[in-house]
Amino acid sequence: MTASSPPLLEPDQALQHLLAAARLIDDTEHLPVAGALGRVLAQEVRSSMDVPPADNAQMDGYAVRAADVPSAGTRLQVSQRIPAGAVPQALQPGTAARIFTGGLMPPGADAVVMQEQCNAEPGAVVFNVLPGAGQWVRRRGLDVTAGSVVLVAGQRLRPQDLGLAASVGVASLSVRRRPRVGILFTGDELAMPGEPLRQGAIYNSSRFVIRALLEAAGCEVTDFGIIPDQLAATRAVLREAARDHDLVLSSGGMSVGEEDHVKPAAQAEGGLDLWQIAMKPGKPLAFGHLRRAEGQGEAAFIGLPGNPVSSFVTFLMFVRPFLLALQGATQTAVQTLPVRAAFDWPRPDRRREYLRVRLNAQGEAELFASQNSAVLTSTVWADGLVDNPPQQAIARGDLVRYLPFSSLLQG
Repeated sequence: MTASSPPLLEPDQALQHLLAAARLIDDTEHLPVAGALGRVLAQEVRSSMDVPPADNAQMDGYAVRAADVPSAGTRLQVSQRIPAGAVPQALQPGTAARIFTGGLMPPGADAVVMQEQCNAEPGAVVFNVLPGAGQWVRRRGLDVTAGSVVLVAGQRLRPQDLGLAASVGVASLSVRRRPRVGILFTGDELAMPGEPLRQGAIYNSSRFVIRALLEAAGCEVTDFGIIPDQLAATRAVLREAARDHDLVLSSGGMSVGEEDHVKPAAQAEGGLDLWQIAMKPGKPLAFGHLRRAEGQGEAAFIGLPGNPVSSFVTFLMFVRPFLLALQGATQTAVQTLPVRAAFDWPRPDRRREYLRVRLNAQGEAELFASQNSAVLTSTVWADGLVDNPPQQAIARGDLVRYLPFSSLLQG
């Protein structure tokens, strides 16, 4: 950064700018509950019923009136058998009902005695304990009460959310349309796996990382491939991608070299609202917009660095939450976890650092040997990132802020 260059934007400031600029996808669709995993709920779900809908047995055993068992050793006749799904008769006074887990409590019964605390006899049962009223009974509405909100709009649906929707009889859910993302990659040096690697070329690993990240985030992806290092070609692809996509995502070409054409192309086709972030890796990240035809609005644009680790980290820190914001998700952040460092980091950068680490058997963060932004192996070895503040040295045993990939890669 030269004396005339503007100061780099702090990552938190940059993220807030992106989130504030995210334009909610208006389109919604109704999907069967079984097909809504990972989608963002567009409309809250209220229960029309109590769950469970009636009192039922929590254990296999015998349903009784507690008052009919005044002492251990009491013997009662068994008047009925109630498996789950059966409709019971009212419990006759001075009798018990054989009941199974989930079976409806017969009218008049107020307790269940588990079978392990009883001695079964032909047509009768002996109770070895004194039951208390309400014992081993799941009350109606224990889980959900009729009229209550069970799922709120804006949450990204997980397996347990789908189960809860099904438990209240909901067959379909209103969700936001998937984000449509166009991706492009720049660099005459890029080659595809399977092609001969000419001198000076490298295989385009970022293409596979970014596309997989987008698909894991539930996006509809259009891959515009590798674009020649030419301003006109770059502008043409940006223009085409903007037409039908919510977000256009590029990798590479965001620096200031003579062969870096994405930044001027994006400026010519729309505009950049921010460029260059005070983070390592990932400094040359840009955000802006691309114009569509007159009256058709605009597409968001994010330019990622070309180095594979930089593009991976900046995707997790910026693109992932931006995609969630497009869908109206109320939770876009991943909470950091405090863990102990199993390493020393005596020479921190003046920028905020995202160090590739993994937790050892003691729950401490171990550091990958090379933190170079070109070493993609570090992201495979690691299970998360340490979010380290600017100029913050780390000594072994210090508490650091850990971001697990298990949360960051869920979209």
